Amino acid sequence: MEKMDVNIVELLEYLQDMVENSAKVPITGKVVLDKKEVLDVIEQIVHYLPDQFKKAQWVVNERERILEEAGKELEEARKETSELMRKNVENHDYVREAKVKAQEIIAQAQREAKSIRLGARDYADELLCDVDRQLETRKEALMNALKASVEGFAVSLDTSLDGIGTTIKENIKELRTMK
Repeated sequence: MEKMDVNIVELLEYLQDMVENSAKVPITGKVVLDKKEVLDVIEQIVHYLPDQFKKAQWVVNERERILEEAGKELEEARKETSELMRKNVENHDYVREAKVKAQEIIAQAQREAKSIRLGARDYADELLCDVDRQLETRKEALMNALKASVEGFAVSLDTSLDGIGTTIKENIKELRTMK
């Protein structure tokens, strides 16, 4: 999981570097990117993300399997207890002992099922929260980078427009003096 996270982060940083270091089209603020290279990086990111979701799905499926297995064990324990009670009906001590044993088995099975259920839920919750935190961190980093890029472009555009405005004013003065 750690290696995959690094790959996604590296790919996102590489994509960000491509945008920041690409040739710029004058005045428009647009950049020229290699479409194939950008699409390759995006495809790699899309390739890595589903693995995170597959792991989360596996945890959910495993949780369901464990709960189903615990339910089957509980049912088997109930059947065994019922069978034992039927065999020992004529002896009161055996019946009482079987009931106690059955209750113990049921209680133990219920405790184990609850423990497994809680553990699986906590693990799935932890995994999904971790994925959510990672996505939020990456989104924030991308937004900050985009904001910085836009602010840089705005400053550059403002400077360019000021220069153009100054040139136009100088040309107007020169035209007026030519009269």
